[in-house]
Amino acid sequence: MTGMESPRDIRARIARGQWTKPTTGLAPAYAQANLVILDRRYAFDFLLFCVRNSKPCPILEVLEPGVTEPHATAPGADIRTNVPLYRVWRKGRLEQEATDITGCFDAGMVSFLLGCSFTFEASLTGAGVPVRNIEEGKNVSMYITNRKCASAGPFSAPLVVTMRPIPNDLVMRAVRITSRYSLAHGAPIQVGDPGSLGIRDLDRPDFGDPVTVKDGETPVFWACGVTSSLAVLSAEPELCITHAPGHMFITDVLNETLAAL
Repeated sequence: MTGMESPRDIRARIARGQWTKPTTGLAPAYAQANLVILDRRYAFDFLLFCVRNSKPCPILEVLEPGVTEPHATAPGADIRTNVPLYRVWRKGRLEQEATDITGCFDAGMVSFLLGCSFTFEASLTGAGVPVRNIEEGKNVSMYITNRKCASAGPFSAPLVVTMRPIPNDLVMRAVRITSRYSLAHGAPIQVGDPGSLGIRDLDRPDFGDPVTVKDGETPVFWACGVTSSLAVLSAEPELCITHAPGHMFITDVLNETLAAL
């Protein structure tokens, strides 16, 4: 699969089971999204959680109960088959990972698509800022922090962050570029001090893969949509479905349409 393929072509490959890996670096001009699917009776409280915590959980689209096509962000797509790897949870416990959730999805389920930091990676590389997870062919490093999100109803979670090592002289450039993408987590929440987030060892991420931090580089941390998955699990609903970390839904929305001028 190449970066020149359209989101529609990539989603078709995913639906056929031809791509089950993380989506970092795919369709670099187009926005990617986190996915949360849960029963409609939880939808308002989860929406409120996202509104109260818009940095890690920026809303791109909310589908009506039972709707499987994200009309606003990817017309013609199917939310049940177009993510490389899903996680199916029962009462807060992982039941299975799957590449197709058609058999789990029912008419009462509401789907949330939330912004993802993969969206701004192409802008970073285009401006000469290296993105190590792409260079090394890995999933991005993700860490659970000591910061608490604002709760809503049964939903609560610690903030999760992604980390990308940035050359010291390019840190401010990375901050300026990513701050334009408020619907993809925006500017970093912390630069250079993992300990202040409760992160003790960068080589041991909670999700994703460890990446190389070279001499002369600063670890930079952005809010992460996996926060939403932890929030859903805290409520222990009978059934919920999320993307596996790093395995995002690729939309038809151009990155630049999400960027502030």
